[in-house]
Amino acid sequence: MRIDRIYLDTSVIGGVNDDEFSSATISLFKMFKQDIYIPVISLHTLNELIEAPEIVRGVLDTIEYEFCDVITEEMEYLADKYIHYKIVTPKYKSDALHVAISTVLRCDLLVSWNFKHIVHYEKMRGFNRVNQLENYGILFIKNPNEVIRNEK
Repeated sequence: MRIDRIYLDTSVIGGVNDDEFSSATISLFKMFKQDIYIPVISLHTLNELIEAPEIVRGVLDTIEYEFCDVITEEMEYLADKYIHYKIVTPKYKSDALHVAISTVLRCDLLVSWNFKHIVHYEKMRGFNRVNQLENYGILFIKNPNEVIRNEK
């Protein structure tokens, strides 16, 4: 049976240090350690974590993950398309790039705590409209609460 590949944006990693999001984030990371899902981390995510507290940066040391060490022209192009179609504004290109990277890498799911620019119904519809125009499949976007399983 194939294991789903889940792209993590920076907000999920930062969620370990946030009272509101830490419980679900920690549960998701437990699932990674149990090989229920494969986490996918990009160079873009690591670059955003440079200024994060050590407790946040250190969470990646606790799991094995698939790493995308480049941001390709294809990823930049797709992020620019999201901006062109006004899914996000140029100010939030970083968010568009997370979606583009996970799309180009053909991840099964993007997980984020960013409810304003990523995990938002209209944004998800827009990203997927562009993805279909550009001959990519549908990208599922969820928050960690929607992904974790009952741990009983």
